[in-house]
Amino acid sequence: MGSHLVWMYYTGVKRYDKEKFIKKKEKIEARFARKKIDSANLRALTNQQFKLSRKVDHQNNKIENGNDFMRWGEPLALFDPASIRITMDRFRDYLFARGYFHSKTRVSYKEKDKKVDIIYTIEPGKAYIVDSISLESPSGEVAELLKKHEEGSYLSLGRNFNQDLLVKERERIELLLRDKGYFNFSRQLISFDADTVGRKNNGIHLRMNIEADPDELKQFRIDSVRMIPDVGMEKYFGGVRDKGSYRGIKFEFFDNRYRRKFLTQRIFIHPDSLFSRSESFLTQRQLANLDMFKFVNINYDTSGGKFIANIFASPLENYSWSNEAGVSVTQGFPGPYYSASFKRRNTLKGLEIFEINGRFGFEGVASATQQNDFYKSTEANLNASISFPQFLIPMSSERSLRYARFNPRSKLLAGYTYTNRPEYQRSIITASNTLTWETQNGLQYSFTGTNLNIIRSDTSAAFGERLRELEKAGNRLINAFKPAFVSNMSFSVTWNQHNYGNTEKNSFFLRATVESGGTTLNIFSPKIITNWGLEPYKYIRLNVDMRKTNIINRRTQVAYRVNTGVGYAYSSNKVLPYEKNFFIGGSNSIRAWRPRRLGPGTLPPSLSSDPESNGLFDYRFEKPGDLLFEASAELRQKLFGFVNYALFLDIGNVWSIQSNTDPRSKFQLDSFYREFGVGTGFGLRFDFTFLILRLDMGIKVFDPARPQGDRFVLDNVRFFKPFGTEKEPVIFNIGIGYPF
Repeated sequence: MGSHLVWMYYTGVKRYDKEKFIKKKEKIEARFARKKIDSANLRALTNQQFKLSRKVDHQNNKIENGNDFMRWGEPLALFDPASIRITMDRFRDYLFARGYFHSKTRVSYKEKDKKVDIIYTIEPGKAYIVDSISLESPSGEVAELLKKHEEGSYLSLGRNFNQDLLVKERERIELLLRDKGYFNFSRQLISFDADTVGRKNNGIHLRMNIEADPDELKQFRIDSVRMIPDVGMEKYFGGVRDKGSYRGIKFEFFDNRYRRKFLTQRIFIHPDSLFSRSESFLTQRQLANLDMFKFVNINYDTSGGKFIANIFASPLENYSWSNEAGVSVTQGFPGPYYSASFKRRNTLKGLEIFEINGRFGFEGVASATQQNDFYKSTEANLNASISFPQFLIPMSSERSLRYARFNPRSKLLAGYTYTNRPEYQRSIITASNTLTWETQNGLQYSFTGTNLNIIRSDTSAAFGERLRELEKAGNRLINAFKPAFVSNMSFSVTWNQHNYGNTEKNSFFLRATVESGGTTLNIFSPKIITNWGLEPYKYIRLNVDMRKTNIINRRTQVAYRVNTGVGYAYSSNKVLPYEKNFFIGGSNSIRAWRPRRLGPGTLPPSLSSDPESNGLFDYRFEKPGDLLFEASAELRQKLFGFVNYALFLDIGNVWSIQSNTDPRSKFQLDSFYREFGVGTGFGLRFDFTFLILRLDMGIKVFDPARPQGDRFVLDNVRFFKPFGTEKEPVIFNIGIGYPF
């Protein structure tokens, strides 16, 4: 236990006045009680109740758990012999539950200077092994079903007895039977007997008992399915709902606003089919995914000798408008932004969603030279899209129904993006169509069949001169800033295991994307290219991003990331579109370098031409590359309250394959591993629940841009100074959320 946490707790105790918080809670309740709101104004009434509940809960937390310092800190762990006995009992119970029936636990302790060292000695003994398994069931059909699916059982011969596996087996059997029509079955009907009498070599005979009456082991078959898609609309329409049916589903509605053809594609429970818990949940989830309903509930009516599935859904408003203002961080320092979104649901009565989104924001981009200290970067975009809950490709009704369980979506988008950075101004007109779907094992897929972009750029005088200098040296980057036509198609796979980033269990995230640019240009060239004098691009690009978190304990976790990618241009200009290059450095990358300022290879940033610059590196310009590799590891631990800290290590670089002829920037298989930039540092994370504010301090360890023999720079670190030839600064990064 940290001494700072103990100090914090008892500092809070000295200042804690429970009665003060009780009186404050009473004042809050009295103040809200004086506010008179018409009961007919449901929205205002709901908002008032929410605010009251939030404020009262805040005071209750202080009444029950103390003030902020008490909740952030921890009290002293006092020696208590009773706690030792409880701990020993828990050790024995834990071992017994895992087959060590004759374990022994001893304890000894030493006292010195009012501190106690406690030593627990555990002799687990020999574990008991499951050597036979049997089933007792009043239903032969259930016994046969369990035998048919025994390959998924958690119980097997030759394994240690383990009560946790018995719990998992009960859950597995309950889910299996409830997917096979056994509506009334529950895990409480399953018990286990472990018999060690007469067994050899610490063997156990495990007997599973299903103790249920005939009704609990009855299979239910659905007689009919009824859906009401406009629950809560009675006050607007009144009267009796109209009725209709489609594909065996009975509909009742006031306003026939949804095309039943598409609704039934997301309903996976049908008349004359066995009850299935999984299909019921899938139906509920897929209807909710449509973004048409506030809630979707499914219940089953067993009265009257019938088994009827009822689906109740309350519609969302057809029109919605949202505004958001805040501070964002993507590459540099925080900057304000404003975004607005308009949504029109069920546009063509086929569950489509039409959206218009706009965003405008500023961001700070810092220079690490003495020439300029701070730039303003501006970005604005406007997009219009319409999405459909199906694949917009010709297929039969049966195939559409089969694919509907994968939550298919088709999205058509047109947009405009404007970027004004210190080096360039760039505008992009975009048109694309994308198909997305997902599988039940957590895999998500996305296929963009067409993505067309018309790009125009204007470079600053300094950047333009720099591009011309690079061109003379064999670097083709200048081609990426010519008026361009970029077309591509891409396919990506995303796997998010255990909700990546949660603090309860280990999680894993993987995204792989392959992109082919200018593929259709191999067949025909649109007239727009020649008429507008646009530069065509042909390229292949691959990117793989892997992330993992390991939970050590409730206060500590370790996170890892490996991000790699490669792009190859086969058009005549031999260069990737600028946005398709790889960059490294910044708050979500190698944090000891400014955003996009590391690499490529061992190529140093150009020395400033200013005679008074003392030979400082010129980091004004971004450093693109054709190949990327970066990896990070981060130890995250709770410090106190909402404040956490992190220690991190980042390595990586980018290299050129064809866009730069300078040998120092080239990727070489026999030397690339010696060209990684390495950074380390310390960070603070302020967890406000609704967002995480991050402050990282990145320190260079190894700089591949420096001459050999001088690349280890950790011993030259200093604060608050520019990059120099003798000293290295600490780089401060501000971000929202975790870096990975």
